[in-house]
Amino acid sequence: MNVPGILALLTLLLFSPFPQAQTSPVGEVRKIATREGVSVPIYAYWRTDALATVVLFSGGAGGYGQIGEDGWPDGRNFLIRTGKRWATHPFNVVMVGRPTDGLNLALGNERSGERHGADNLAIFRALKQRSALPIWVVGTSMGTVSAAAAAIHDTGSLVSGVVLTSSILAYKVPGAVPKQNLEMIRVPTLVLHHAEDACWACRPHEVGNIASALKNAPIKKTLLVSGGSGATGDPCAPMHHHGFVGMEDEAVDLIAAWIRKPTE
Repeated sequence: MNVPGILALLTLLLFSPFPQAQTSPVGEVRKIATREGVSVPIYAYWRTDALATVVLFSGGAGGYGQIGEDGWPDGRNFLIRTGKRWATHPFNVVMVGRPTDGLNLALGNERSGERHGADNLAIFRALKQRSALPIWVVGTSMGTVSAAAAAIHDTGSLVSGVVLTSSILAYKVPGAVPKQNLEMIRVPTLVLHHAEDACWACRPHEVGNIASALKNAPIKKTLLVSGGSGATGDPCAPMHHHGFVGMEDEAVDLIAAWIRKPTE
């Protein structure tokens, strides 16, 4: 497993082209023009030996927090706080920020709606300009609404795979993953859930509703995992089992292995 070297300073790129070569482990922040008058910031870490680009959608109201002294986003969300772990795998790592028009990503109907969908497709097209590698969308909690919707809205074969972690399962939540048109997803899909997830909207016994609706995914797998320690606070928050607390590395490594070799 490759381990990234010492992080160099953060490069801030606003509406400028991606550099054509990246030889050191530098994170970039760039604003992607999406809808008219709207842009979405992304944090991107590029590897010259990457096999795929993983696009991470955090939960809650989205975003990746501030850039810390180490050059990495400091958000506590499971997918954000494990950024460096993702970077040990042969992937380009992209974290999606919040759109500049204030679109409320705490709402499932916005995450599954046309405006967020247009933003995401614009991001995917920009990433493809930088790298032709396969794009895998990875969401956690409310981010699973975004990830599923992104694959459903993708009519240009931009998305090569989907990973849903701590999925929103409660049908009363607008945009809940099982309520979306999952039969439109035609790429490999992994569903990862903690067996002790105590969030009211993510009850583990309902996770099978996703796989049963993925009728056209060529490969699909549902994994219920257990373990971790130190769960604290709100059971729907990132520092509980909902956020794979105490087993973050294991969860990322499991996902990474499956992306590299999807199996039933």
